[in-house]
Amino acid sequence: MKRETFESSLGESYVKAVCSSGVTVYVMEKPEYSSSFAIFGTKYGSIDNCFSVNGGEPKKVPDGIAHYLEHKLFESEDGDAFSKFAKTGASANAFTSFDRTCYLFSCSDNVYENLKILLDFVQHPYFTEETVRKEQGIIGQEIKMYDDSPSWRVTFNMLENMYHNHPVKIDIAGTVDSIAKINADLLYECYNTFYNPSNMFICVVGNVDTEEVLSICETNVKTKSPIDIKRIFECEPQTIIKPYVEQNLSVANPMFCLGFKQKIETPFRRLKSKICVGLLLEVICGECSPLYEDLINKGLINDEFSYEYFNGYDYACVMFTGESSEPKTVEEAIKKEIDNIRQNGIDKKLFSAVKCGMYGDAVRRYNSVSEICMNFAESAIFDYDMFEEIRLLKTVTLDDVYKRLDIFDNDLSVLSVIKPLEK
Repeated sequence: MKRETFESSLGESYVKAVCSSGVTVYVMEKPEYSSSFAIFGTKYGSIDNCFSVNGGEPKKVPDGIAHYLEHKLFESEDGDAFSKFAKTGASANAFTSFDRTCYLFSCSDNVYENLKILLDFVQHPYFTEETVRKEQGIIGQEIKMYDDSPSWRVTFNMLENMYHNHPVKIDIAGTVDSIAKINADLLYECYNTFYNPSNMFICVVGNVDTEEVLSICETNVKTKSPIDIKRIFECEPQTIIKPYVEQNLSVANPMFCLGFKQKIETPFRRLKSKICVGLLLEVICGECSPLYEDLINKGLINDEFSYEYFNGYDYACVMFTGESSEPKTVEEAIKKEIDNIRQNGIDKKLFSAVKCGMYGDAVRRYNSVSEICMNFAESAIFDYDMFEEIRLLKTVTLDDVYKRLDIFDNDLSVLSVIKPLEK
């Protein structure tokens, strides 16, 4: 078993090991904590709808199949995994995002028994045509529920008008039509491709012993021949479809999502770029910024206002979301502030304040076993040392952040608005 130990200036450390099966394991001991958290994940998400294996022919599969697999893996011939976790007192869950599927649990006791349950059910798929058909109705209802969710639709309406071809514009669960094409054979094919240990990771944080965790992972993860997976995406034009879209749904106040499409430099997320954009967003409209104060005082936004750098394999954009009676006025104010920073630079005192705040947030995340585990998953997906964020935050300069203003191109912006239903 290959292993490395990583240490930070905060006095924290973790072990990263690669088992003989090929799975990568991350373990951080937190002996002073009463709880533990674990993830068994795969680098497989909703955007992976076209791929090739070991240099073979491209394979196109129905949208939503990664999410479908997540639902089905909890079932087995001898009962579902939730009931097994309930007997040990653990709380279990799972989620599928654009680039990963994660199965997880948290517990105060029986951590090693729960870890064995987690590793067992994820590695034992059980699909029949009958159970697959049954799940179609359940997931179909879930899709319809999200179609009626204003916060979900305001984001996906923006993405659908920003991206021409990239599957990030497609709902994670797929569509009612796409999931109707899913069958047991397709599920097994995708499972055997993406649930290969060489494409998976295990993260365990809490009141655990590293050697015991590694021993369980070494013993309980099946060895399979590693495979080379290539994600295949259609060429994405460096343009948007249209700059404005609106929809009427049952909301009390109008909602908006303003996105800026970024020209892709690399298919992988670069941590320094992520940090610089995060700092830049804080400078533009964080709670300490003049723009945020002005928009709040004028009643143009409320505490639902948020922003993020949303990026992954072959896609990247900045999003501003919230509630406002005048979404277009908010859009104009954000763009005006970006132009102001371009012309006059970044205020040094504001930059220092947001940098200190971001550093404090990064440090505080090490007080939560769940957040540490999620950070492990992020570093597993994009292959970086989790402690690198702390080191970069110390060294990032005002000039580094200023240079990231290039991500804001008004010709590549899309405003999505959800308005109340007309009476």
